[in-house]
Amino acid sequence: MLMRAAVLTAFHKPLEIREVEIADPGPGEVRVRIKASGVCGSDLKAIDGKSPVVSRLPFILGHESAGVVESTGPGVTGVAPGDHVIIAMNGPCGGCRNCGAGHFHLCSGPARMTAVMGGAPRVTLDGEQTRRFIGIGSFAEYAVVSEGMCMRIDRGAPFAAMSLLACAVVTGVGAVLNVARVAPGASVLVVGCGGVGLNVVQGAVLAGATTIIAADVAETKLKLAERFGATHTLIPGDLPRQVGEIVGGGVEHAFDATGVPGVLAATFAATAPGGTTVMVGSPPAGRPVEIDPALLFSSRRLMGTQGGDAAPRRDLPMLAAQYLRGRLDLDGLITERLPLERVNEAVEHARRGTVARTVIVF
Repeated sequence: MLMRAAVLTAFHKPLEIREVEIADPGPGEVRVRIKASGVCGSDLKAIDGKSPVVSRLPFILGHESAGVVESTGPGVTGVAPGDHVIIAMNGPCGGCRNCGAGHFHLCSGPARMTAVMGGAPRVTLDGEQTRRFIGIGSFAEYAVVSEGMCMRIDRGAPFAAMSLLACAVVTGVGAVLNVARVAPGASVLVVGCGGVGLNVVQGAVLAGATTIIAADVAETKLKLAERFGATHTLIPGDLPRQVGEIVGGGVEHAFDATGVPGVLAATFAATAPGGTTVMVGSPPAGRPVEIDPALLFSSRRLMGTQGGDAAPRRDLPMLAAQYLRGRLDLDGLITERLPLERVNEAVEHARRGTVARTVIVF
């Protein structure tokens, strides 16, 4: 069937709204009618030619999404046409070594590896295979994905809010709950208060942290951080000194959501002995991070995360329930809602850092 999609046909150029053909779902696959898709920093990196998984063009970006099941392929039993779903960033195979150890975010099954590199050939543009970001490609009217990536949600839940759970929310909250495992009463530093960083703040609130310091260069984002639960805000300069004036000796947990190597080093230096720093944003590949080795002798830890180390079937329903109970503010994350035709405006707003999250709505 034919559909409209925003296609990346050349790096550093605007996305093109094109008519493409999407195949019927195969065995174990689901075709989802996209209702909402958030614009993520990963999409910007792909447009700029800096994504390690976007090399061959054309490419359909978008991965933070929710929609309605339109049809299913043979063997699908977990969802049915008409179901409302979040499309998870990964669908663990359940059988590889990492899945067997409970590290579902590190699934190395063949289907997962195919998805990472653009997915099975399900979409064509002018007869040419068009790859899709992590096998989703949600800047389009439809997506064909594996059944394991579809998480059913309450039919009363708004699609725009639910789409954010798939990436920004699960990455930020998961970094707190799954990776750092912040305990009640802890002190937390969050550097970078965009869509993901604000969810780190929300995750710290859920974890029961009592001191939550938010740092960003934009005053507007610091105001948002206060709304989401930050107890202190600051514009970073000498970050270790500034943090030390609030929490003597440094914080127990720090999160860098900027993806800037120098910021990550300063964030690490702002932790107390025995503290943990989680790299949530992704610096450019090949760029070294210079850490003072003396800081490591005090048992400080530097950790990474992939999508909040989430187990989709465990974490996404939990986060949806937290939203429906009023414990997660997703609506406040959405700065604007734009139609697919204005996707390049959304990209530019994200690039300027003037929005928390823009959602493309269908």
